[in-house]
Amino acid sequence: MIPYLAIAAIVAVVALLVLTDGSGSVGGIEPDTFAGIAFGVGTLMLVTAGYWRRFGSGLGVSLRHALIWLALGLACIVAYSYRDEIQGVSSRVVGELRPGSAVVSGRTDTIVRRQDGDFEVEAEVNGRVQAFAFDTGASAVVLTAENAAALGIRPAEAAFTSRVSTANGTAYTAPILLDSVSIGPVTERRVPALVARTGALSQNLLGQSFLTRLPGYEVRGDRLILRGR
Repeated sequence: MIPYLAIAAIVAVVALLVLTDGSGSVGGIEPDTFAGIAFGVGTLMLVTAGYWRRFGSGLGVSLRHALIWLALGLACIVAYSYRDEIQGVSSRVVGELRPGSAVVSGRTDTIVRRQDGDFEVEAEVNGRVQAFAFDTGASAVVLTAENAAALGIRPAEAAFTSRVSTANGTAYTAPILLDSVSIGPVTERRVPALVARTGALSQNLLGQSFLTRLPGYEVRGDRLILRGR
């Protein structure tokens, strides 16, 4: 019954448009707009007719499918509405599973302490990822000779004239300038740094030449919090 009504409605609309000769309005609605509405209503009636037949032959199955799709649609709406909170939870989970990776919240990075009690921070140096030990006792960012070489930085032996105090003691270093140091959204450019002589350090150090540029940083329990601009 419904398909015949849909066809009859479409035929009536076409006849009405022909009689108006494509000019004037139909009930205050422009002919093109009226035709689009009529086509949509007719299509909806045809689609409804198909589902009506399916519901008639298997009401239980069709109703179950409809409820499943409704639940999926609601889940998508809820997930989109709470997308910021969900992203925050997923970032915290990643931070717990991968200590050193930054959990980003706005312009703030949070790094989880490792099981050995130290903070390891993954940073991009000149666009390449490097691992650093958080060390407030280091006066500058310090790269091991091996990690500096991986970035294409190889100071001459005569350049190792500076000494730096670290938590592990004193090391001879060569001063350099890094194009950029980024941790999550926190980025500092033209950062003064040092390259340690081969064998002097076993790990890069994230020291004061980067930390003092930040608006703030703090250690809160087992979290290192870095604030950017």
